Amino acid sequence: MERAIQLSRESEGGPFGAVIIKNDTIISESSNGVVPNKDATAHAEMCAIRSACKKLDTHCLNGCVLYTSCEPCCMCLSACYWAGIAEIYYANSRKDAESIGFSDKYIHNQLKLPHNKKSIIIERKENKKAKEIFQRWKGKRY
Repeated sequence: MERAIQLSRESEGGPFGAVIIKNDTIISESSNGVVPNKDATAHAEMCAIRSACKKLDTHCLNGCVLYTSCEPCCMCLSACYWAGIAEIYYANSRKDAESIGFSDKYIHNQLKLPHNKKSIIIERKENKKAKEIFQRWKGKRY
């Protein structure tokens, strides 16, 4: 946790840092890269996940632990689930982040709404070719 907090202190992209550990060894670490990388997805946790996957040469981070300076936003938390991260430990809460202007409350509220009530247009366009591609992947493990 100390390293995640140190990374957040040094960050140029926002006060966030993250470290991924496996078997008591640091696999990856990152601070927030949103501003310097001009990448809305370059949250500290996302960057640490990308780096850990590359280092371990896999998309599965089973058995890994995430230490982060702040409670993960919904994007980062979703990425942790997709990656199979086993445990998450955080220092500051979402409310702490909100108190300094980093709020994801709007996104949390939007995610709860049905598609027709969201502020972004989300509409399904059925496509036979897309379904055919899905059928080719049916039963395969990635």
